Amino acid sequence: MRLPSMTALRAFEAAARHRSLSAAGRELNVTHAAVAQQVRALEADLGLPLAFRDGRGLALTEEGERLADGLGRGFATITAAVQDLRDTDRARPLRVTITPSFAAQWLMPRLGRFWAEHPDIALSLHPEQRVVDLTTEHMDLAIRFGAGKWPGTDSELLTPAFYTIVGAPSLIGDRETLTPAEMAALPWVLEESWPEQHVWLRSLGIDTRKLDVTEVPTEELALSAARQGYGLHVEVSALLDDDIASGRLRIVYRSRFEDGTSYWLVTRPGPKKPALRTLMRWLKSAV
Repeated sequence: MRLPSMTALRAFEAAARHRSLSAAGRELNVTHAAVAQQVRALEADLGLPLAFRDGRGLALTEEGERLADGLGRGFATITAAVQDLRDTDRARPLRVTITPSFAAQWLMPRLGRFWAEHPDIALSLHPEQRVVDLTTEHMDLAIRFGAGKWPGTDSELLTPAFYTIVGAPSLIGDRETLTPAEMAALPWVLEESWPEQHVWLRSLGIDTRKLDVTEVPTEELALSAARQGYGLHVEVSALLDDDIASGRLRIVYRSRFEDGTSYWLVTRPGPKKPALRTLMRWLKSAV
């Protein structure tokens, strides 16, 4: 069955409830003439009279009363369902997918400040290495490392990423910098499955095939090993703030140019709910 225009049904329901074209127009933010036109169009569509003027107000025919009653209950059900969804969405924590290293090294030391400033915004963090589909896994935000171009997403720059070589004082002593030859003579701790670090080291004149390298499966383990003095380590500088400030690690070489890789705030296309916009603004201000 073909339904009449939803605009006409909405206009008639408002006019019947208020018993006034003018009041219905104010509610719907249109003129009373526009409401009258929609009511007449509905009557023409149904082939039945629904309303007539009664003094300065509006009266309904028997058919109009029946339709108004049904529409009133129907629109009330729709309004309640939409409001319930909005309330549920507001109460749902923002789901954030993030790499474990970025979560541990950069986000967690700052997260207490976010919650102090925004105690009403709940977060559900999902640290994992894999790149997830934001839509199918119902993620509100991803913090991703790369060039900032992922199909079907919107990306905003969080912070450029600079590669840095660090070592523990127990390994490098009191030296502030090391030449490529000096670095090549020391042991290394590198993360598996990160070919970019090998490419970057070779660009410095360090032949990674000749290095004394211990490979570990995760970035967290590599950092932990580097803190113990087991070897030099390549890391993105944004993840080293606490280690450098505490003296656990010391920078011996820092890249002097941006290679195009950065950390990005990645979201699904379309409007962003207020809590998500607040979180994204805060993250950028925290860099």
